[in-house]
Amino acid sequence: MIEPEHAGLTILRQCQLVGISRSAYYGPINGENALNIGLMRLIDEQFLETPWYGSRQMVRHLRRLGYTVGRKRVRRLMARMGLAAIYQRPRTTIPHPEHRIWPYLLGTVRNSVCGRA
Repeated sequence: MIEPEHAGLTILRQCQLVGISRSAYYGPINGENALNIGLMRLIDEQFLETPWYGSRQMVRHLRRLGYTVGRKRVRRLMARMGLAAIYQRPRTTIPHPEHRIWPYLLGTVRNSVCGRA
C-alpha cells in the first residue's frame, strides 16, 4: 500500500493516510514463538471451559500441566488473544434509591471566601 518512490507523497504522509506509524512501516513484524503459540492454544481451550479463570488461575492450570510460566506472561498472552475473566464486578457507583443526596457546599464557601459571591 505504501510506495517508497511516490513522487507526490512522502513515506510519513502515506503512513498517516494508511493509519500506521512510520516505525511500524520500517520495523520488522514480531510474531510469537512456537512455545507461546502452544501456550495460547492451551489457554484458549481452558478458557472455553472456565471463562472465569483470570491470569492467576490460568497460571496454576498451566503449571499443573507441567509448564513453567509466570503470571505476567500469561496475562500478556490473554490480553493479546482478547480474553478477560468473566466475574461480577463491584457496583460501587450506583447509589441506593432511598439515599438522600446532600448538597455540595464547598463551591458556595469558596465563592463567598474569595469575594466572588
